[in-house]
Amino acid sequence: MIYFTGDTHGELSRFKTAAAKKLKKEDYLLICGDFGFIWSGSSEEEKNIKWLSKRKYNIVFVEGAHENFELLAKYPVVDFAGGKARKIAENIYQLIRGGIFEIEGKKIFAFGGGDDEELDLADFRECEEFQRLPSDEECEHAKKILEESENKVDYIMTYDVGFKMRGFLEMESNCFNNLHAFLNEVSVSCSFGKWFFGCFHMDRRIPPFYYAVYENIYDAETGKEI
Repeated sequence: MIYFTGDTHGELSRFKTAAAKKLKKEDYLLICGDFGFIWSGSSEEEKNIKWLSKRKYNIVFVEGAHENFELLAKYPVVDFAGGKARKIAENIYQLIRGGIFEIEGKKIFAFGGGDDEELDLADFRECEEFQRLPSDEECEHAKKILEESENKVDYIMTYDVGFKMRGFLEMESNCFNNLHAFLNEVSVSCSFGKWFFGCFHMDRRIPPFYYAVYENIYDAETGKEI
């Protein structure tokens, strides 16, 4: 089974809820950004990763706006479910943005990264970390991957979302960048069953296709909270 949830921000409590305990062996829990367990490289953090690695299900995430991209980059890139991913542990993977991953017979387009209006983007571009926002090359590569799949997938998994959806959910926001434009283009050109995103820290279904996810865990097939 495939399940989606929102930002976990390095909090083990999110994996100890009644809903999380329903997940079974070989299930997949997909986290829509801000995984947060790779942040400081501390011994406590290593203990938390070890605890997660002992879960019976798989944990898969895309990056959000608040990640330690420099530390993430140190993990090996491997082939995973038809795409590329960074292997954190035997059951924990970060999906490389722009890939289509086939999990349990479902095609999932994953595109992590995001912006934060409270943070200075210029500072991000000057630092040595991976860009939180995608490059033009990454967007073009993603378009090619989607075209090869005839612009059709079962699920889309992102941290952020296109500018039209952002405007609907946060009308007073002045946050607009190339990622919002790219994801809006995807929303028009691509056929998909459901789109899950985590940047708004809310649990809300926006009919007919969108799911803003945060603390709840959702069955991908039904779209219902478990």
